[in-house]
Amino acid sequence: MRLEKKATIISSATATLLVVLKLFLGIASGSVAILASAIDSVLDLAVSLFNYFALHNSEKEPDETFNYGRGKIEALAAVIEGLIISASGVYILYSALQKLMNKHQPSYLQESIIVMLLSFTITGALVLYLNYIAKKTGSMVIRSDALHYKTDLYSNLAILFSLGIIHFTQFYMIDALLGIFIALYIMYSAYALIKDGILMLMDVAMPLEVVTKIKDIIEQDPSITSYHQLLTRASGSDAFVSVHLVFNISTSLFDAHRVCDTIENKIKMIDNKLNWNMVIHPDPYDDSSLNEMED
Repeated sequence: MRLEKKATIISSATATLLVVLKLFLGIASGSVAILASAIDSVLDLAVSLFNYFALHNSEKEPDETFNYGRGKIEALAAVIEGLIISASGVYILYSALQKLMNKHQPSYLQESIIVMLLSFTITGALVLYLNYIAKKTGSMVIRSDALHYKTDLYSNLAILFSLGIIHFTQFYMIDALLGIFIALYIMYSAYALIKDGILMLMDVAMPLEVVTKIKDIIEQDPSITSYHQLLTRASGSDAFVSVHLVFNISTSLFDAHRVCDTIENKIKMIDNKLNWNMVIHPDPYDDSSLNEMED
């Protein structure tokens, strides 16, 4: 089983445990901050299960229907997860404003502090694990999952802080105020996730540093006189590159093919975690102007 799929299973199990703890205490105590965190954990569970489904399908081999595979499912999952995070933020904001106007006073403070402390510890361990897997695999799904649980980590810490204030000062309004702050932070954190997913779905070019390295590899080969139509995009863990390389007219097809293979192998070394798909077109002369006229 891939590391990414194992990570989604672990995050799903963790989210289930946190849902049980927070939801029970949130309803019993009436704390809007804890209830908000419980609702977010429910969404965490749904998203982690969806991420497992996305990863399971994205790793399927290309077929007659999906010639380039299903890598973009990861980007779609990131967008959906970002929208779910935003929706949870809106609901939490609404609940917090209602509690603020009604001057609600939460109860079971000591029990709430214990549960949130436990939740903070479990979530912190999960975030460290997901970040490790995301760096090792480069998976957008796991990176989005790590970001999601990171927002939970910050909100858990903030809730612990507010419960401490209520316990020592009886300043109950802090619960609703903190709920508003958490909601705004959740919606803000979802923006980057949605943006990255949409850009991938729209075939945005690979990062500038990657494109620069590709150009350097091509320009350093003395057999190549020039190049044009360098195009890049990413789809989950798949990277796609196409380019026209111009050779001297006296270069044999065999030699040109050998140079293209060398270029491909060097490009693959830029990031060996990606599945590189390259189309290199050798030209005996620079036909870039002709291609522009045809476009």
